[in-house]
Amino acid sequence: MTESDFVSLEVAAALLGISIRHVRRLVNSGSLTQVARGVLERDSVDRYLSSQRQGRTRSWAEHTAWGAIAVLAGEEADWLGPTQTSRIRRTLRELADPGDLVSRVRDRAHVQTFAAHRAALPRLRAIVLRPNMNALGVVDSEESQIDGYIAASDLDNAIRTLGLRTTSSGAITLRVTGFDFDQVRQIVSTSAVVAALDAATVLDPRIRGVGQRALAEMLEAYR
Repeated sequence: MTESDFVSLEVAAALLGISIRHVRRLVNSGSLTQVARGVLERDSVDRYLSSQRQGRTRSWAEHTAWGAIAVLAGEEADWLGPTQTSRIRRTLRELADPGDLVSRVRDRAHVQTFAAHRAALPRLRAIVLRPNMNALGVVDSEESQIDGYIAASDLDNAIRTLGLRTTSSGAITLRVTGFDFDQVRQIVSTSAVVAALDAATVLDPRIRGVGQRALAEMLEAYR
């Protein structure tokens, strides 16, 4: 890591628009990562800031979020009732900003970042469901990086058997969902919607832009 990977309490407070005391509370709660006295991981600050911006729009419950993604992808969302499906269709037609969609479906999974020994990565890839970023024109991440979905029921076992270590700067991003994983697999494998949603939330501005543009096109086509 370089000096640019860290920020002081004062800088973090300025970036987040909160008091230093509030920053300390976020550190104590685990929302921000402190690496030394008065020094925080810049990554954890950026992630928290991004989540707060998204939080201004009310999110859908997990099963509803996956239903909306399925509907946008042209799939059936059999787990939703007719009234709820109709409401979601109407909302999707009215959405003009892809950022609103990203915010509404953010609770489809809980994002956690980890680090692990390189030898564990092939086994982890075998159980993680990774959206096809190539469909967006985004080159697959490096061999040392993994970003994908995992069933909540499989997470503890993966952590224990593969030696995953929680860290906000880790190269492993697991999107943990308690929703029916067979349904998740079907949705992810048949469209680029999930890939676009994931891309639209990364810190890399180029990839984030690709994801946002793809979502804008999908919403326009849905109308």
